[in-house]
Amino acid sequence: MSAAIHAARHPVMCPVVHFEMPAHDRARAAAFYAGAFGWNMQQLGEDMGNYLLATTADADAPGPGSRGAIGGGFFTPCPDMPNAATSVVIAVEQLEPAIERVRQHGGQIHGEPMDIPGVGRFIVFEDTEGNRNSMLQPLMADDCPAA
Repeated sequence: MSAAIHAARHPVMCPVVHFEMPAHDRARAAAFYAGAFGWNMQQLGEDMGNYLLATTADADAPGPGSRGAIGGGFFTPCPDMPNAATSVVIAVEQLEPAIERVRQHGGQIHGEPMDIPGVGRFIVFEDTEGNRNSMLQPLMADDCPAA
């Protein structure tokens, strides 16, 4: 598919800002990614769903080895998460218009938007190919189109 088609629709693209992967054993996953790739792994508490946060670069700034780098995290899959799989989180300026765009283009929204303290508003969606991904309206959004 031509990049020009996308550029005509949105002069500014919505960036991938985070990834998520399921991990049945967070300690084992932390040891693997820290050891194999040098990622900084931080276990968060119960108030954050026992999430395992992964930092993959010192900063997302111009320069070799850092520009475009994204961090991520690992969650514990459970029975009420039937689509627990690797996914990406896409930053949007405003969540509600982005939800409508997903629906208009054939995607499905899962659940209701949720607030993540200190981060922003988040919702899971499924694309037309059955891939589970998410959108995040960061507390400090500035680049992605709202409509």
